[in-house]
Amino acid sequence: MRLNTKIIFHIMGLLLLFNGVFMLLAVLVSGIYKDGVTLDIALASVTTLSIGALLMFYTRKHKKEVQRKEGYIIVTFGWIALSISGMLPYLFSETIPGVTNAFFETISGYTTTGASIVDDIEALPEGILLWRSLTHWIGGMGIIVLAIAILPLLGIGGMQLFAAEAPGPSADKLHPRITDTAKRLWYIYFGYTVAETLLLKLAGMTFFDALNHAMATLSTGGFSTKNASLAFWNDTPAIQYIVIFFMFLAGSNFVLSYFAFKGKVQRVLKDEEFKYYGGFILLFAIVAAIVIYSQINMAVSAYHPMVWGQGESSVRHALFQVVAVITTTGFVTADFTGWTPFLTILFFGLMFLGGSAGSTAGGIKVMRHLLIIKNGLLEFKRTLHPNAVIPVRYNNKMVKEHIVYNIIAFFVLYMLLFIIGALGLGALGLDFVSAIGGAASSLGNVGPALGSLSPLNNFHGLPDLAKWWCAFLMLAGRLELFTVLILLTPYFWRRI
Repeated sequence: MRLNTKIIFHIMGLLLLFNGVFMLLAVLVSGIYKDGVTLDIALASVTTLSIGALLMFYTRKHKKEVQRKEGYIIVTFGWIALSISGMLPYLFSETIPGVTNAFFETISGYTTTGASIVDDIEALPEGILLWRSLTHWIGGMGIIVLAIAILPLLGIGGMQLFAAEAPGPSADKLHPRITDTAKRLWYIYFGYTVAETLLLKLAGMTFFDALNHAMATLSTGGFSTKNASLAFWNDTPAIQYIVIFFMFLAGSNFVLSYFAFKGKVQRVLKDEEFKYYGGFILLFAIVAAIVIYSQINMAVSAYHPMVWGQGESSVRHALFQVVAVITTTGFVTADFTGWTPFLTILFFGLMFLGGSAGSTAGGIKVMRHLLIIKNGLLEFKRTLHPNAVIPVRYNNKMVKEHIVYNIIAFFVLYMLLFIIGALGLGALGLDFVSAIGGAASSLGNVGPALGSLSPLNNFHGLPDLAKWWCAFLMLAGRLELFTVLILLTPYFWRRI
């Protein structure tokens, strides 16, 4: 079977047009603020639009049919094409010099990882700051459509199960149900962004900061306009609580938001993944808050008024960091690696949890953890009753055996890639803690990591080769592993 290369390049051209149009928004903001890079971003936009238009023109006579092979190529190389064109504003404006650094910052944006190589974020022009946030927002929108419309059709990472819960897509009908579903979820995504922007503005942020942080929150990205991230507003608890709320929404299944707006609240509350997602956040936030508060008690007399005043702060910082790591948003209000060794290990573990399926969060996802645990527990029953048929159930429905195998395979591959990722970073000169932290953070699209890559630092000091390696891990983790890794297998490229 020959590849339909024309449809591949046609869709690539469409993505570039899409990217170029969004760059025009950064041009507009740059012009309003007169930050000195308006023409540079405009040139990047024109270049991207021109290449996209040419690709679409020369492939206009294409067969309008996308098979699985083309789907894998389009998804993976689509993200790469977005990242290559997306780094042009940085290169043309010389705000991030060097292809390696520019590409790292860009793919970190589109994969909604939020790991940065910029040392002084506040020195960046407003147009560039907005473009950084837009790469998040575009990537977040793309992930929603990917999870809802594309991955179930390709059979990726157990997403067939998620497809059964979604109000639209099916493996045998691409239009119009998937298109309608994607539109509805985009409306919700856009609406949440507007709502958070307005709330943050009312809470004390400037409109520019509010807009950038809203885009970074809903995409679970984590790029901030401040060097200190959300710690810049530690004296304004209302801002941090608003961000916590919207991080929670962004890390939950967007399909559940759709049901909630349709008045089907019971369906949301009965959703198994949602209950565990909320329960994990509550449990780990309580544990973290107790440890933080205990540390304050040890440092200061329990009867000192300062201790009682720190109660709310302990709860807020604990809740904020737990939500930020589980949803893989990566915002920080404090350096969680400096609290206690226990909490450092806890947050490292949370990097592997992830948010819900159908969210903009990265990581393994709560749904997969649930099904792996359920299947593991059922193995005890199967051992005692080898002839019995004991299926895994999720949301009171039987899960097909091949989906369970798919999820187990995903988990094994994820852990193998984490180990290989850490070995690669170690071979490139990182110490043990930084290597495992960097691999877990990049693969899970979290952002801040451990050691020399902790919230107090960034990824600027990495060797160039390590930055490219982390970029690969970000892409693989963001696109559910199989989508990227299958392209590295020889049999994928054989003609059938």
